[in-house]
Amino acid sequence: MGQTPSPIDPGFYRQVLGQYPTGVCVVTARDANAEPIAMVVGSFTSVSLDPPLVAFFPDRRSSSWAKLRGCEQFCVSILAADQEPVCRKLASKDPDKFSGVAHRASARGNPVVEGVVAWIECERYAISDAGDHEMVLGRVLDLDVAGEGLPLLFFQGGYGRFTPASMGAEGQGLSLSQLREMDLARPEMERLVGRIGGRCVASVRLGDDLVVGASAGQAERGGTTTLVGRRLPFAPPTGTVFAAWLAAGEVERWLHRRDLGAREQAARTALETVRRRGYSVGLLSDAQHDLSDRLVASADESGSQADIEGLPDALSYDPPDLTPETCRAIRVISAPVFSGDGRVVVALTLHDFPKPEGSSIQAYIDDLVDSAASLSRKLGGSAAPTP
Repeated sequence: MGQTPSPIDPGFYRQVLGQYPTGVCVVTARDANAEPIAMVVGSFTSVSLDPPLVAFFPDRRSSSWAKLRGCEQFCVSILAADQEPVCRKLASKDPDKFSGVAHRASARGNPVVEGVVAWIECERYAISDAGDHEMVLGRVLDLDVAGEGLPLLFFQGGYGRFTPASMGAEGQGLSLSQLREMDLARPEMERLVGRIGGRCVASVRLGDDLVVGASAGQAERGGTTTLVGRRLPFAPPTGTVFAAWLAAGEVERWLHRRDLGAREQAARTALETVRRRGYSVGLLSDAQHDLSDRLVASADESGSQADIEGLPDALSYDPPDLTPETCRAIRVISAPVFSGDGRVVVALTLHDFPKPEGSSIQAYIDDLVDSAASLSRKLGGSAAPTP
């Protein structure tokens, strides 16, 4: 006969199992009066592909589960990393949980929380005993990825977020303050690409280089390669949003990192233009396509850093006048982020966004500049200071 297992201390059980992070979901349905009901769960999982089944494990004593248990259909909304307030509201005892929570009805009438990462609509398949919980199987009826953000996680008793290594800047030589800037930048970047599409990167200066420290979104042309860790020389015409607010002596050093020859006056004019506008733009060209392709190749190791040397010389940045024709050719937008002492410490760059039509490029610019200003405020800075 086997030995009787020793009793497990409940507190220690929670402590050990708390080392395993779980996603945070909201199970929603409508009651007999067609009112929305919700329950927050951290025990949702995929079960089967054929038939397509998912499961969650509600506490038998849960008053929310008591309301949901009789529903024939339900929807699981996977919460995004910035939806902790939504999570807390829907997990509360508030009799009107959905007050102030944006949601819509699915084709079958089930509530779907807005702003989530994904949702899965199900019909009840089976309910079985699972100790002091129950196991609820749902047969998937419909599902979709709702956004490109990161999921909300529950770990060691608190809420947090997952940061993929490909989106972080550790190991690139960045200082602790620059790593903190990347952490603060990432939510702004994710919100920006969530509204516009395309890809946003945050760059910092590291010696004589510009280094991509964080990335969000996905290129319109597809692919999942991040550009984190890619370097470009801090020399004309790249890095204009950093150089435009440097002291005069530093500007001269930036200008003369390349032998500009007859192009020097154009580079000086571009600096004045960027200071006046408060942002920088890059125009569509063969060189711009080539640089983008080679950056991606170097990021996924099918190319090398040497492949991008010299390409910036052929790029077209910051024309003095933004005519309608020029606006249609804008494919890269960069905005400066200022620290409390007025230095540009980060450049947010939006690229690979949907082709601008009509006045949409100005909306893209305004959105990026607003995101950069928001990040500046988080860093104790403000809008672009007078040069």
